[in-house]
Amino acid sequence: MKVILIDEIRGLGSRGDIVTVKDGYARNFLLPKQLAREATPGNLKSIEQESKKWAALGDKEKIVAQKAADSVKGMKIVIHKRVGDHGNLFGSVTTNDIADALTAKGIEVDKRRIELAHPIKSVGTHDVEVRLHREVAAHIQVEVIPEGKESIVEEAPAPKAAAAPAAEAEA
Repeated sequence: MKVILIDEIRGLGSRGDIVTVKDGYARNFLLPKQLAREATPGNLKSIEQESKKWAALGDKEKIVAQKAADSVKGMKIVIHKRVGDHGNLFGSVTTNDIADALTAKGIEVDKRRIELAHPIKSVGTHDVEVRLHREVAAHIQVEVIPEGKESIVEEAPAPKAAAAPAAEAEA
């Protein structure tokens, strides 16, 4: 089935492209989510008129994405995760974890815009790409730290001193 893309879809095409896809993909995904329209003569005419609006909208989106990329570029995010004996994580750091950490710093980024080359399953610093627009990307550093390590180092003297007398008092 031939469809006209209304939005950019990675691996398929950009806004305004006419592509051929399988019927089920078009009927069950693209058309219900308003990502594409069927390539009929009437829709082709309306897309030609909308292409001028899309060009202006694309320029605005690129400018906004560039500003966001400048604010994110070079940022370092710290994520605490549970770690096993050999420094391997239980599970992995997901794009959702990274998006939440960015939101905590006041920067709103959709988790689908964060690209991981490979799953983050070890402690350390990892480079992550945030693709804010098809032409604009920023790189951030994600530092994965064991969950209790930093808090134990900071709070170790106070809880141990307070915990010992409390244990003796109960006995």
